[in-house]
Amino acid sequence: MWLFLLLLAAVPAQAQPACGPAREGQLACMAGRLCQCRYETGGTLTGRPSAHRWDCGPLRPDCRPDPLPVAPGPPITYAPFPAARPTGK
Repeated sequence: MWLFLLLLAAVPAQAQPACGPAREGQLACMAGRLCQCRYETGGTLTGRPSAHRWDCGPLRPDCRPDPLPVAPGPPITYAPFPAARPTGK
């Protein structure tokens, strides 16, 4: 029973966008990193074929957070402050 409830509560992860020739040069924010779709050549040393891949390496910048909304300031009053009256002795 508990396992069933845990599986229902689990949120599926979003799939990363496809990286291909049509998206070469585009940027996407993945796991807090600004990744770029680029063509990487393969080789026998890397053991990978040549293909388009997301570059999310350590030299890529972090994603910028969303800007915070500007909080409204106090109301502006145009009347001067009441002057202190001199005390007569």
